[in-house]
Amino acid sequence: MADIQRQEVKAQLHECLKDLCLTAIREHVDEAVLQAAQESLGYERFLLDLVERECELRQSRRITRYLRASCLPLEKTIETFDLARLPTKVVQHVNLLRQGFFLDKKENVLAFGSPGTGKTHLLCALAQELVRQGRRIWFSPCSLLVQKLLVAKRDLQLAHVLKKLHKFDAILIDDIGYVQHDREEMEVLFTLLADRYEQGSVMITSNLAFSQWEKIFKDPMTTVAAIDRVVHHSVILELNITSYRMEQAQKRTGKTEGQVDENVGGTQNVLEDDEHV
Repeated sequence: MADIQRQEVKAQLHECLKDLCLTAIREHVDEAVLQAAQESLGYERFLLDLVERECELRQSRRITRYLRASCLPLEKTIETFDLARLPTKVVQHVNLLRQGFFLDKKENVLAFGSPGTGKTHLLCALAQELVRQGRRIWFSPCSLLVQKLLVAKRDLQLAHVLKKLHKFDAILIDDIGYVQHDREEMEVLFTLLADRYEQGSVMITSNLAFSQWEKIFKDPMTTVAAIDRVVHHSVILELNITSYRMEQAQKRTGKTEGQVDENVGGTQNVLEDDEHV
């Protein structure tokens, strides 16, 4: 009779856990009951072990959702980036940024460098680490971002889209100076930067120094205003290093930088027109 009652209680317990969507607890409760009996665990310890399993499962699922929603290129990780190529000061900044405190302070991260220096890879790798810590970050090439904003503006949905972006701790805008924008594109991009100011972080890669940002925003006053907003509360990473792709080309040809012939130079130009590292 006792065994029958235990089986009935067990069945009812599993049904309740299923209704409550406590997947991890339902999967491990029988194992936990047995362990508790063998080790004479107290009720609190028994319950804590089960709840911790549920929390771990939910955290794992949450990170999976966040990574999917981030649109980050997941192949670009810290492990696949050669930090030894960076100046010591930049590496120190990166190590601090990996802790994520800049997101709490609504600070920005700006990475500058020539094509091929690894700006995109570095910030995407940093963003991915932060997402795995439970932060919400969204990645977009600048050219695609402004097109999305233009469509939203056309459909009178720009305010709604900007509000939806508030759920992200940071927005990673890649290649802000790679494509020259017309005035309408400039206006929606500036609207986004102004909307994020002190409300959420932006992470930006650019091959244009601030002195050249008038090529992006077209108007001197707008340029100054945009720079003022992104620089205030920001960390600037200057990747003053040689192109990774150029280094690889030199290794393949067995030539030093000063020995690169015209053919290799032509290869560099083609590579620089491709998507940045």
